Amino acid sequence: MSLNQSVLICDQVDAVLNNILQKNGLHITYEPQITKEDLAKKIGEFDIIIVRSRTTITADLIEKATKCKIIARVGVGLDNIDTNAAKAKNIRVINAVEGAMNAVAELVIGLMLSMAREIPRADREIRNGNWIKKELMGSELAGKYLGIVGLGNIGKRLARLARSLNMNIIGYDVIPIDPEFAKEVGLIKADLETLLQSADYISLHVPLLDSTKHMINAERISKMKKTARIINTSRGGTIDENALYEAIKSGNLGGAALDVFEVEPATGNKLATLPNVICTPHIGAQTKEAQSLAANVIAEKIIQILRGVI
Repeated sequence: MSLNQSVLICDQVDAVLNNILQKNGLHITYEPQITKEDLAKKIGEFDIIIVRSRTTITADLIEKATKCKIIARVGVGLDNIDTNAAKAKNIRVINAVEGAMNAVAELVIGLMLSMAREIPRADREIRNGNWIKKELMGSELAGKYLGIVGLGNIGKRLARLARSLNMNIIGYDVIPIDPEFAKEVGLIKADLETLLQSADYISLHVPLLDSTKHMINAERISKMKKTARIINTSRGGTIDENALYEAIKSGNLGGAALDVFEVEPATGNKLATLPNVICTPHIGAQTKEAQSLAANVIAEKIIQILRGVI
């Protein structure tokens, strides 16, 4: 495949991506604010389409992408790309699973610490002129059980970080867990039901599929400890938000920290009205380092595909 290819970058990405592709002779069109209507008009002109999170590549757009050979996402998930439609058109779809691994894992640690020590509440009350030291009796992460649902790159990185904080790790995945990794972090392998019943903190790291849609529902929440807290930095649809809201509001669950939501932007989400819920606006991969790494990874993968290496 020739490197003399035309590339449309549809979202804002780190400049390293543009630089690497240009140095290798690719022709770049950078339109980080392109609308779906304009994309539909132009998509047929390009060999390679690159997106991040803002742009969704639907089946109807893929139908118009008559020259397209590669669709790349500068990120982890592929739920904003119709992969079945791309496969039917023999279009290669790639992502940068390596890019956000550390950033997301660190965010989970930050969210757990924030819940354990009520850091957001403490900050908010100080700003409101209140000194509520006596009310802020926190807990430590050391010795607590962290249940990790999904042990891909991010889940494994989280396990290593949490182990360094002397947390106990319980792991569940539909794919067999590497025994060497399990030994390294002292992982307790468990089925999903056992993990939910046993963990003090539960962190989700799964893609949004038919099999994972609302995998955390009212029935499963009812099996968790009343003091348990759930963290979701994967995809919003993996949790039934209505069931989560009712469980936390009624005191049947300790709290939650959510970086992803069923509908985004999540302005007006009722979960944000609960004092023991922390909400962040899908910032898991939003670090300079992660964005630079993801852009680099995608650029190198595109070059390798064009050269026939992968």
